[in-house]
Amino acid sequence: MIDPLPELSTEQSDPRYSQIDRLPTEQIARLMNQADAAVPAAVAAAVPAISAAIDAIAARMAEGGRLLYVGAGTSGRLAVLDASECPPTFGTDPSLVQGVIAGGPDALTRSVEGAEDDPEAGAAALKDLEVGPLDSVVGVSASGRAPFVLGALAEAAARGALTVGLSCNAGAPLSAAAEHAVEVVVGPEVVTGSTRLKAGTAQKLVLNMISTISMVKLGRTYGNQMIEMSAMNSKLAGRALRMVRDITGADQETAGAALDAAGGQAKIAVLMIQHGLDAEAARTLLESHGERLSDALSG
Repeated sequence: MIDPLPELSTEQSDPRYSQIDRLPTEQIARLMNQADAAVPAAVAAAVPAISAAIDAIAARMAEGGRLLYVGAGTSGRLAVLDASECPPTFGTDPSLVQGVIAGGPDALTRSVEGAEDDPEAGAAALKDLEVGPLDSVVGVSASGRAPFVLGALAEAAARGALTVGLSCNAGAPLSAAAEHAVEVVVGPEVVTGSTRLKAGTAQKLVLNMISTISMVKLGRTYGNQMIEMSAMNSKLAGRALRMVRDITGADQETAGAALDAAGGQAKIAVLMIQHGLDAEAARTLLESHGERLSDALSG
């Protein structure tokens, strides 16, 4: 068998770690910590490309488009993780941000490594989602060469969707296939080729930026507050109460009563208190300002 990836930086062996199997635990931990410390600098170097991609994604989402992540293995699991956290954090419909992993749901909990070698399956996954011109598709692959991801991106481009390629190698095929290329070059891993380490951390940091900043630009935060979050447990209900109190200056009883009347929706509760409205009038006001609380408060 011919190794197809020998030149990739993520596949190289770093001599600094060649003896880790003979080192004490604390020394290995320190070496890993030192390696991880280089990841934010690699992400920082890619910030201009990341920002351009986010602006393009947010513009399409503002018109009703979806954000779709596609990956295989670790990259796919990170993609699904980031997508799954958007509904509780930003109150989005689960269909708005979705993660697609090669091998399907089974690949979330066990390895289905061969699935990443099937470009037709990647294309079929995008067809099944009926991807269209308003959608944005972010292909995530540490090597930048996963056939499943490349097939998905090709299908997305053919359907007029925005395409973004997130990889951890320079000059990756994924970059050439995407309208927006984001390359976060983190170099060799502590355990050679184990891209669940630095490369995985880098991808998670970039996915955090893409989803979070897109939601900020769509008005799904108020300042740095998760104003759209779903208060689905006691911790989140307490957080919603604190948000309403912090924004309005109301006492706990007033804020709690407004939240109850608003069905747990912090935006509505804030408008009720600040403008002296009932829940229905507050919802109407918010809708008239495109769901943006800052505009509704000043309007």
